[in-house]
Amino acid sequence: LTVNCLDRHVEKSPDRVALIWERDEPGTAVHVTYRELLDLTCRLANTLKKYGIQKGDKVAIYMSVSPLSVAAMLACARIGAVHTVVFAGFSAESLAGRIMDSDCKAVITYNQGVRGGRIIELKTTVDEAVKNCPSIKHVFVAQRTDNKVQMGERDIPLEEEMAKAASVCTPESMDSEDMLFMLYTSGSTGKPKGIVHTQAGYLLYTALTHKYVFDYQQGDVFGCVADIGWITGHSYVVYGPLCNGATSVLFESTPVYPDPGRYWEVVQRLKINQFYGAPTAIRLLLNYGEEWVKKYDRSSLKTLGSVGEPINNEAWQWFYHVVGEGRCTLVDTWWQTGKG
Repeated sequence: LTVNCLDRHVEKSPDRVALIWERDEPGTAVHVTYRELLDLTCRLANTLKKYGIQKGDKVAIYMSVSPLSVAAMLACARIGAVHTVVFAGFSAESLAGRIMDSDCKAVITYNQGVRGGRIIELKTTVDEAVKNCPSIKHVFVAQRTDNKVQMGERDIPLEEEMAKAASVCTPESMDSEDMLFMLYTSGSTGKPKGIVHTQAGYLLYTALTHKYVFDYQQGDVFGCVADIGWITGHSYVVYGPLCNGATSVLFESTPVYPDPGRYWEVVQRLKINQFYGAPTAIRLLLNYGEEWVKKYDRSSLKTLGSVGEPINNEAWQWFYHVVGEGRCTLVDTWWQTGKG
């Protein structure tokens, strides 16, 4: 799977941009090439192996959206481990429940997260969660901020270990029906249920739908603003775009930070061609009026996408006519965690 998402693109065009990390701080985007992403992934994969993570083991990822969180997903896939990403806004209790249910051996997290100008205490939440999780052997802690956090005996400074690791990691040979990841339903109806997606069918589906539903052309900048903690982020921030050798935007911030023009400022600055978000955000932004949209050049946009829940008429009209100026195809997609 990672060979399809990374190695084959690195062979042909190593300097093509794989990820544009639109950090929380406006105007501080980071570009990561396919070669750099493969290097990150292999070092992270070798670090996991060094600490005993093997094919079939489950690994929880509790991180904000970043190149390293994408590399964490891909590193698990590369060694045949099964990742379960938990949205970095979930409570310690929610995290612990998912860890225990899937029997995770390790957690990968950040010292802290940054969102909408606020600091989020990710490591503190993980510490709270793993108190009740005997299956956890190691917690890998990366640095998103310069602030120090409490490190215990099972905590491992991730970047320090990655710096010592080899940058080549032979990918594990996987069967088409082997597990790729587990993702839990939101838990809005009873206990969250762990859904399994397997290697081959999942990747084919995400690659084809990314290409045909969004009319992705080579060289486009694909902007899915979902968090990697949701199925949309798995499918259309990470696996689909990378399989197609695309340039995928990672959006760490919120639609209204520092102001309600954030999405459209990003579209203008990064020259985004496909913009893909949720009706909830569109409804929020239409309340602020059209001037925040019209302030920015959106001529790069070709396709707009809506995902998450059915879009209501008013939001559709605003998205189509105001954001897309009536000239962009608007595609409505649905992919509940458990059913495509």
